[in-house]
Amino acid sequence: MSAPLISGIQQVGIGCQNVPETWKWYRQVLGFDVPIFDEKADAPLMTPYTGGKVQSRQAALVLNMAGGGGLEIWSFTSRVSQPANFKVEIGDLGINAIRFKAPDVKKAHEWVKNHSKEATGPLVQLPEGEGFWGTDPYGNVFQITSDATWFQTKGKNVGGVAGVVIGVSDIDKAAVFYQNLLQPLNVVYDKTGVFEDLPTSIPGQRFRRMLLRKSFTPDGAFSRLLGDVQIELVQAIDRTPKKIFENRFWGDCGYIHLCFDTLDMDALKTKLQSQGYPFTIDSESSFGMENAAGRFAYLEDPDGTLIELVETHKVPILKKLGWFLDLQKRGLRKPLPNWMLKAMGLGKVKDK
Repeated sequence: MSAPLISGIQQVGIGCQNVPETWKWYRQVLGFDVPIFDEKADAPLMTPYTGGKVQSRQAALVLNMAGGGGLEIWSFTSRVSQPANFKVEIGDLGINAIRFKAPDVKKAHEWVKNHSKEATGPLVQLPEGEGFWGTDPYGNVFQITSDATWFQTKGKNVGGVAGVVIGVSDIDKAAVFYQNLLQPLNVVYDKTGVFEDLPTSIPGQRFRRMLLRKSFTPDGAFSRLLGDVQIELVQAIDRTPKKIFENRFWGDCGYIHLCFDTLDMDALKTKLQSQGYPFTIDSESSFGMENAAGRFAYLEDPDGTLIELVETHKVPILKKLGWFLDLQKRGLRKPLPNWMLKAMGLGKVKDK
């Protein structure tokens, strides 16, 4: 078997109107308390998705050290980030929800109910295991469920990003895309019907749901932190879904992209282009983000959902001491030792 080209989910982008306010909620309720960077700058390479003009933005990449992917909390500073002008429903085209993982789903449920002022759904039986749905203060839906891969769980009721729920128009076509992108990827379930667990305002509608899982392998500097990847594809059967970001910019309010930690960008680009999935953006060389740097690229799934790929070149281990790691010299595939990953957690923000 050839070496994997993607390690795991690096982060999911959340567009908002106020980065510090949004990060505070995710820090206090869901445990994303370790900042990797927090930077204000222009976004010159993103003009295909920002109206053809260079826009300015603030972006903060934050981690939950229990394990799982992080969040890139993102806001325009050159304009007001715009919310969708319709109520986004499960099955609409784009990222419908983030799947956060929990070491104990029941404890996580109590924690979120007690620490969030937003509505938290009941514990329900999902197609695989138990979990619950919730909403952040800005209308973004999330799901919390169990997962088999953890970095460390001490003191954490909720972990990082385990995956996402993506609305698609043709589940078979979408599955081929994600399987080509993330090989090897296994189908956990493929079910069609009315699902009582789904948070929808349209009762009785039918969906097809398919869960794809990429199991952890020790490939990549951050693989032990990132763990498994779970992608649930959802296709609405009884209605024509809307495109969540139609007539809006990338970076506007909502889940703006799904980002994967990439181990060999050149090889992945060649592979995906040969399969008919071209990059729409490619920084081609290393691009700095405050104390971090790497090559980044974007492509679209068959419904236009933005997928970001980041080949990390430089990362802060302990910013207070000026300790940064050059992964190009060390090698992108070799996992970082646990003690070094834990050192990143020493920079966590503690709220009074």
